[in-house]
Amino acid sequence: MAQALSLTSSSMASLGSSSRLLPSASTAKASSLLSPSSLSLSSLKCTRSSSLLPSLVLRQKLQRRSLVRRLNSGSTVMTPTCFASDPEQLKSAREDIKELLKNTFCHPILVRLGWHDSGTYDCNIEEWPQRGGANGSLRFEVELKHAANAGLVNALKLLQPIKDKYPSVTYADLFQLASAASVEEAGGPKIPMKYGRVDVSEPEQCPPEGKLPDAGPPSPAGHLRDVFYRMGLGDQEIVALSGAHTLGRSRPERSGWGKPVTKYTKDGPGAPGGHSWTVQWLKFDNSYFKDIKERRDEDLLVLPTDAVLFEDLSFKAYAERYAEDQEVFFKDYAEAHAKLSNLGAKFDPLEGFSLDDGSI
Repeated sequence: MAQALSLTSSSMASLGSSSRLLPSASTAKASSLLSPSSLSLSSLKCTRSSSLLPSLVLRQKLQRRSLVRRLNSGSTVMTPTCFASDPEQLKSAREDIKELLKNTFCHPILVRLGWHDSGTYDCNIEEWPQRGGANGSLRFEVELKHAANAGLVNALKLLQPIKDKYPSVTYADLFQLASAASVEEAGGPKIPMKYGRVDVSEPEQCPPEGKLPDAGPPSPAGHLRDVFYRMGLGDQEIVALSGAHTLGRSRPERSGWGKPVTKYTKDGPGAPGGHSWTVQWLKFDNSYFKDIKERRDEDLLVLPTDAVLFEDLSFKAYAERYAEDQEVFFKDYAEAHAKLSNLGAKFDPLEGFSLDDGSI
């Protein structure tokens, strides 16, 4: 029997304090997990038939986006085009996510959710879904149990009512939509996102554990390169994406890192506690790079994988520039985030689609 996905007011408040964004501590353990049955959706597979859409209006909209094929005989056939996610439902889901962010301060954990779904990608593997990446596999219990994903069940619980409300939106798109919206609503740059990601359909398609970065490896620079190069990302993208630590707090009970509470986290917002990288840990700006460079405040977190950004010569060149110029950081971050969100994804339509360019 499917379990109800409900949150008490106290658990809702706690969701604004994610454990960390990438990288993740390999020693963390998830305290509570959802079984596949508890997600209880008839839409685990992406919707491809217009007969499954919830209303005649949506069916008509899809039909108006039909492809026109010219046959050899000269006749014209209208071929219905169904995207992996319905664009109109996706737009509505984005508005609901914005309201969710206002009420729960959950920006950090939603960014982390999107990153951890896409960050399993291996550019050396061509086959989908074996290559990992942004395919919605993180909704399954077997992947939620991975140590790096401790606490992400809370993000899934937050988004599940939105998924139930908009069944023609895939999990893969919803996770990435929530991640990008969280950055933008926190004052960060507009992310040039595209959508149409296809979901995996069963837990057997989840990637193996160990694909995500660790926070305290013996060789931080080498470890970051091993993991991100495997994804097809370079040094500039490693440093730019690290800047997302401007959002959120580390909770030692989840990640094994940081203090239980600091002067910046004792009063929330959301549930109090945790150890933030920045003073205003719900504001997306370049203060992460400034604070990591100065390292003057013991109440601000610096992980080994943070410190190395100003120790490794290649990383340092980018980190110094981002500390000095927020506009440059925002530009590079937006491009890196969009690239990360597409890794390993299978798109329908093949070229994906935008919600903001007027093409839908």
